Amino acid sequence: MKNIFRLATLSLLAAPLLLASCEKDAKDFELEGAVPQANFTFQANTTEFPTVVDFTSTSKDGFVYQWNFGDNSIGSGEKAQHTYPRPGKYEVELLTSGRGGTGISSKQTVTIPDACTISAFSNLVGCTAGGVKVWSLSNAPGAVVKQDAGGNQISSSTTLEACQLDDQFSFSNAYTLNYESAGKTYQNGACGSSRNNTGSFVFRPNNGNPQIILKGNKSFIGLADSVVNKTYDILEATDTKLRLRGTNPDGTRTIVTLMPYDATAPYKQLLTGGSSRTWMLDNQADAPITVGTEANPLEYFAGVKPGELPACQSDDEYTFSVNNTLSYNAKAETFSAGAGYVCKSPETGTSPFVFGPAAGAGLAQFILSRPGAFIGATDASPTEQVYRILEITDKKMTVRAGSGLNGGTVFTIKMVVKP
Repeated sequence: MKNIFRLATLSLLAAPLLLASCEKDAKDFELEGAVPQANFTFQANTTEFPTVVDFTSTSKDGFVYQWNFGDNSIGSGEKAQHTYPRPGKYEVELLTSGRGGTGISSKQTVTIPDACTISAFSNLVGCTAGGVKVWSLSNAPGAVVKQDAGGNQISSSTTLEACQLDDQFSFSNAYTLNYESAGKTYQNGACGSSRNNTGSFVFRPNNGNPQIILKGNKSFIGLADSVVNKTYDILEATDTKLRLRGTNPDGTRTIVTLMPYDATAPYKQLLTGGSSRTWMLDNQADAPITVGTEANPLEYFAGVKPGELPACQSDDEYTFSVNNTLSYNAKAETFSAGAGYVCKSPETGTSPFVFGPAAGAGLAQFILSRPGAFIGATDASPTEQVYRILEITDKKMTVRAGSGLNGGTVFTIKMVVKP
């Protein structure tokens, strides 16, 4: 009993001491001070797009900072930087915490300008057509020009490789650049492995001397070269042409000309050889010409065996030029359907043609403009004069004359480059 009393007495004496100790510890950790007064300043970089804005807190009595940038994103720190890829007005506020509590600043409006008001940028990314535009290297002579440091021409391209012409460079108004090689990338003087990549870019108006600056070491435009800092001067940017100049590490300059991407461009390159190319009927192939319908191309005529085309037909030459002209050389005679499928006087002549996407099965097509012009057989597509390219390489080609609509007659013609 005596021991129990002593324990109880000790407990009663210790209680005030423990209470005093807790109160002292609480005061040691109590947050005391003025309530923070949150405020800030900002400065927008108006020399390039996307627009980067620097924010600086001018708050008092705070040491924790949280930013609301007005575009559903946040940041932290006494100083913060934010990139706005889209134009518009954004309401920004700062929340500051300190020993005396939390303060919230008044909202300030940050106005981001619209790069689409600048014609060079608008044409580059297709602002008026959805904000994405795909470019490819031009297939015209001079698509790639090299200059010395003084701007004097060193070299100029005449033709480009097919692996260059099918390259696609997609620019968006969100400042992204996507490169699609469609199989191979031209590099080190030859068609090599694909260098497909996706990156971003910065656009600088430069008071009427605009530039594109690519982000990422693997990015490039036109040629996979070593342009310094991947900076390109925009020499020309219209709806139909984009000319860019990059300075190389050795001081030389490379100018590339691009045009809106045309999926048929590589096929026209093969058809014309980049300038002109002469084709003949492939008399060494089985069934060089067949006649039928789209559903059954052999329905009316299954063709002849190799080497059995009439001589006046197999020696015909068809030269396609890059300026959309077809020159037909019948040599001595033309094999004429109208005369009863016999050799008759030559129908040598020229015809303009329109080249573009195939209307139906095919890689591309050309339509002859001169009445009476033909390929392979005089009665092939006499009214439509449309020829769809089904297959093509730099050596052989298969074309189909006629649209094949509504069960119409089509001629399938195998051709080979003149030896």
